[in-house]
Amino acid sequence: QVRLVESGGGLVQAGGSLRLSCVTSGSIYSIRNMGWYRQGPGEQRELVATHSRDGNTNYADSVKGRFTISRDNARNTVYLQMNSLKPEDTAVYFCNANLYITRWTDPVNFWGQGTQVTVSS
Repeated sequence: QVRLVESGGGLVQAGGSLRLSCVTSGSIYSIRNMGWYRQGPGEQRELVATHSRDGNTNYADSVKGRFTISRDNARNTVYLQMNSLKPEDTAVYFCNANLYITRWTDPVNFWGQGTQVTVSS
């Protein structure tokens, strides 16, 4: 069974920093893309940042220059370093992994349970 477990959320003042981590575990063959999405109150889930296995990254315009996504393939872990946080960054942050369970099957998306990030003004 594949599991994604996030950690590192919490309450921080505007201008502060947080680092999120997400570990993927279970019986998997290979992970393609890993990423972070967020969902604010009353809003739809939106992309924050993604990281491909070969190192390509992609960021939402709203977080460029403030957030950095990184990945440790050996540990099946993806990180999100969030600096200069703003109240509008308040949301539940979800980890996503697009992965192959076996070498013969199509890739499948898995999600973590989410971790709350709250930025006070």
